Amino acid sequence: MPSIFETAPSSAAIPITFVTKATWDAIRTALPAPARPFADANGFAAKPGKYLALPAADGSIAQVLFALEEATSKAVDPFRPGALPGLLPPGVYRFDNAPHDTRLASLAFALGCYRFGRYRKNDVPEVRLVPPDDVDAADITRMADAAALARDLINTPSNDMGPAELADAARELAARFGASFDCITGEALEQGFPLIHVVGMASTRLPRLIDFTWGDPAHPKVTLVGKGVCFDTGGLDLKPSSGMLIMKKDMGGAANVLALAQMVMDAKLKLRLRVLIPAVENAVAGNAFRPLDIFRSRKGVTVEIGNTDAEGRLVLADALALADEERPELLVDLGTLTGAARVALGPDLPPFYTNDETLAADVAAHAKGENDPLWRMPLWPAYDAWLDSKTADINNAPSGGFAGSITCALFLQRFVEHAGQWLHVDIYGWTPSAKPGRPEGGECQAARTIYKLLSQRYA
Repeated sequence: MPSIFETAPSSAAIPITFVTKATWDAIRTALPAPARPFADANGFAAKPGKYLALPAADGSIAQVLFALEEATSKAVDPFRPGALPGLLPPGVYRFDNAPHDTRLASLAFALGCYRFGRYRKNDVPEVRLVPPDDVDAADITRMADAAALARDLINTPSNDMGPAELADAARELAARFGASFDCITGEALEQGFPLIHVVGMASTRLPRLIDFTWGDPAHPKVTLVGKGVCFDTGGLDLKPSSGMLIMKKDMGGAANVLALAQMVMDAKLKLRLRVLIPAVENAVAGNAFRPLDIFRSRKGVTVEIGNTDAEGRLVLADALALADEERPELLVDLGTLTGAARVALGPDLPPFYTNDETLAADVAAHAKGENDPLWRMPLWPAYDAWLDSKTADINNAPSGGFAGSITCALFLQRFVEHAGQWLHVDIYGWTPSAKPGRPEGGECQAARTIYKLLSQRYA
């Protein structure tokens, strides 16, 4: 995605004036005489999201008005300016005055320029923005590019984004930044990562574990693990058609881990990065794994299958076990894991889990600062017993239906012992209906928050 920032002098750019109901009267009074009756005739009343282009004497655009919420409003959307790229005619623009958060407004403008055009012509807005003063345009571009990568990967349908294609995307990213790349398949996967193999063995598209490393080995180790279920039928516990409709997004954890890795490598953070992505398709066939089957994980923990549609935690378990063996300073996993998280918090607010209070506070602070919302949920010890099995060490999907996101996190916690800190995020990876800066479809969630956390620690 090309940078939206323009290096031309700001004097040549069309000014965008942000207004609220409280500031509109003063701004209206200051408008040139011909512009005031034009704004009145068009009924511009500073309602949030409203836009008006004011003409110059020669018919060109002299100025743009764009309305925001009051700063004191209960529901201020810092990404409101992300609607502008879809409204503005082609041209170069600048912020004439400060929105509520200039940096987030600039990021929203960049994110709002995204269009998915792989399968049909989808015109990208021909707008550019002169970077506001004190805004790091390179960092905004870095985050927007990473978001575009995550969105592209998630939006691509599963016929063109299976385990092999996801591995190709990871390989291309690794090569771009000089990272060492490996991909484990076949007998080596079956022997070393049995749960990943089990989930993907019914598909004609071979399961695999993507593994790449970047950075100075002497730097602190940070490992990212992303769920890469490229399509999830639910297995023998088959999803209904409505539940299967957007399951191309079930590799959203992997997509966001790759987006996060891209930001880390592009920023040259001083850490030793490892990326692990179990890439599978959960299909239905005669050799598919079954409810009440029992398998031994990489860690040696035996797992009884309570539900074949709780497959994401199985593939993450083996990848987390491998990551944990290296004792990283920080271990992060992202996955589109539970409908329970969406029932509790909706699509826009993924829950995160950690037992480390410092890490929890840092994540919450950066999530708020980046308008990349996350909400802490508890690793509630009393619910750990719900994972008990009468025939194995653990069950992947306890019956009862309560606290599904928490029990998933507790399941994954069983496979992390040695990492200095562990963070688990149960993302949705999808925007159901378009919002400013967030078009409908695949979404980058949690990656910007974690990137800023890592930037603070390892810049």
